[in-house]
Amino acid sequence: MSKNLNPIKAISLSCLMALSAFLTTNTMAAESFFMETFGNYQEELEVAKEDGKKGVFVFYHMDECPFCHRMKTTIMTEPDVIKLFRDNFLTLQHDIEGSNEITDFDGQVATAQELAEKKYRVRATPVMMIFGLDGKPVLRYTGPTRTKEEFKWLAEYVIDGSYQTMSFTKYKRQRKQAK
Repeated sequence: MSKNLNPIKAISLSCLMALSAFLTTNTMAAESFFMETFGNYQEELEVAKEDGKKGVFVFYHMDECPFCHRMKTTIMTEPDVIKLFRDNFLTLQHDIEGSNEITDFDGQVATAQELAEKKYRVRATPVMMIFGLDGKPVLRYTGPTRTKEEFKWLAEYVIDGSYQTMSFTKYKRQRKQAK
């Protein structure tokens, strides 16, 4: 640092640099949670099948959503969370205000906003959905999870097949009682 920088400015500059590094690291980790997509969910579903995944996880979000931001910069940056989801699902993010064209699981082509609003009725964010290998939704969760553990339970609920026999609320209650 410059010899002319007073101590308070030097400390402020150091804090800003540390904050910038922290935000960059968390943003990169959140990006590593999600896989790249070209907006063709039918093709993504085929990749999921070929890779032996259980399905496709879609995170519906808005840029201005503080709850989405919290999920992406805290829970979705945890290495064990990333591993659990990426080992079992293709993980995609879907901007509900997006104007990009998407081909849905059934071949329907529309903007990201039209699909989110009209087909999946996403009004508030985040909405997390897991689609089975047939392209049909098997889980829909609206709002942020309270904890990392609860977020992991969403994946485990689908992975172990519990979604076929009970609601996620009941599954979560059983998991809490088993602790």
